Amino acid sequence: MKQSIVTLDMEGVLTPEIWIAVSEKTGIPELRRTTRDEPDYDKLMCGRLALLDQHGLKLSDIQNVIGTLAPLPGAKAFLDELRTCVQVVILSDTFEQFAAPLLRHLNYPTLLCHRLIVEDDHITGYQLRIREQKREAVAAFKRMNYNVIAGGDSFNDTAMLGEAHRGILFRAPANVIGQFPQFPAVETYSDFMGLIKQAMA
Repeated sequence: MKQSIVTLDMEGVLTPEIWIAVSEKTGIPELRRTTRDEPDYDKLMCGRLALLDQHGLKLSDIQNVIGTLAPLPGAKAFLDELRTCVQVVILSDTFEQFAAPLLRHLNYPTLLCHRLIVEDDHITGYQLRIREQKREAVAAFKRMNYNVIAGGDSFNDTAMLGEAHRGILFRAPANVIGQFPQFPAVETYSDFMGLIKQAMA
């Protein structure tokens, strides 16, 4: 039997959506758009950065909001249990500067993500580690002879789910489930755990 590895998205699966929280705190409704709404990540991020400029929001303002967030109810227990039986890597399109406070709540799992370009607390751009990093990471794990099980909730997770040996949608919106009926969709961490363990067998 092959060794397994589990790759999980972070926001919407383990933690709240950071940009939605920032939108609610700042009262800027346009910041609510996420990869659930806009599949083109570059278009989404350029729009976000323009909004931050327009409203004079700095990195520290966003980090202050992130500091008030906690993992989704049940996420830490789910991740703790999962990590006792399989290696887990978080593959996220968030940024190092955003994720740190949330990782502390989750006992510092391994996270592969991107990096913001910041000058004097002003976010001037962002640096992708590589394009399609979620899919590419799964492909690399497969080349290392792992059985890869992937879980996510958004359009930007579907390439990772498709590349994995088993892809699972977790609490995905109806528009994502409707477009990707080939992936089983679950709503609870216990059902999610059950499908992962089944795929490891």
